[in-house]
Amino acid sequence: MQPNELRKQLNGVISFPVTPFKPDLSLDLDGLRSNLRVLLRHPVCAVVAAAGTGELYSLSVAEHRAVVQTTVEEVSGRVPVLAATGFNPPIAAELARQAAAVGVQGILAFPPYYPSPDDEGLVAYYRGIGETTSLGLVIYSRDWFHPSPGLVEQLARIPNLIAWKDGQGDMRRYQMIRQRVGDRLHWIGGAGDDLVPGYYSLGIRTYTSSISNVAPRLSLRLHELASAGNSKELTALMEQLVIPLYAFRTRRKGYEVSAMKAMMDLIGLAGGKVRAPLVDLRPDDLELFRGMIPHWRPWL
Repeated sequence: MQPNELRKQLNGVISFPVTPFKPDLSLDLDGLRSNLRVLLRHPVCAVVAAAGTGELYSLSVAEHRAVVQTTVEEVSGRVPVLAATGFNPPIAAELARQAAAVGVQGILAFPPYYPSPDDEGLVAYYRGIGETTSLGLVIYSRDWFHPSPGLVEQLARIPNLIAWKDGQGDMRRYQMIRQRVGDRLHWIGGAGDDLVPGYYSLGIRTYTSSISNVAPRLSLRLHELASAGNSKELTALMEQLVIPLYAFRTRRKGYEVSAMKAMMDLIGLAGGKVRAPLVDLRPDDLELFRGMIPHWRPWL
């Protein structure tokens, strides 16, 4: 798939599946396949393998390949599959190359491990990932990587960079970036399902969903309502379901992934434990979380 073809596909809900682990923390690839079969009953526009929700930073290079290959096989061309990469230049290149070899349609680039380098170094880092394959590249702005509009404008000169995934939720900064760069890039809301109203008020029509792991119908409904400007129903779903979930996820660092895995386990999907440095839900938090499930039943 050519980069511009991939860009055209990225409209709607992009799903970020978890990477299920067995009790001994080894990969549960059968569980991953089962989860993807449930997810793909719903019209998400793309799937990103081994990314943030998929615990990229806890995977070995071989495990990354296994997760990406399993995802590509199970998706079987129904929607584009992107694979995450990051860490540092040689590892980022290796992950991108092996993902391209097993048939992904695009690459999602995470920031390098080294925090807050000079802009020139960041441009070199992302340009190097872009040069690794001819696939479409998406840059993920998250954590310490909170670039200025001027830096994004420089990065937009990478030929196969097609899209920008915002993971900051800073609407003021995102507006300035989009005004500076224009339609050179496709703009994605990437900080969470709870920010769909904010992103869509800016004219964005694509967002990345971790909720799609458990309730893809809800993720798609949020997209539909926000696109149509139906604020009444959208606000109701936010207040009843989405905001309480995201509030729970802030109770402890790492719960943004472990909460989704716990919910998957509770509804019969394959979630499993998280790997360090993330943490699993404490027993009392799990019981509190279990009490939220009945409110979600209509969407599961």
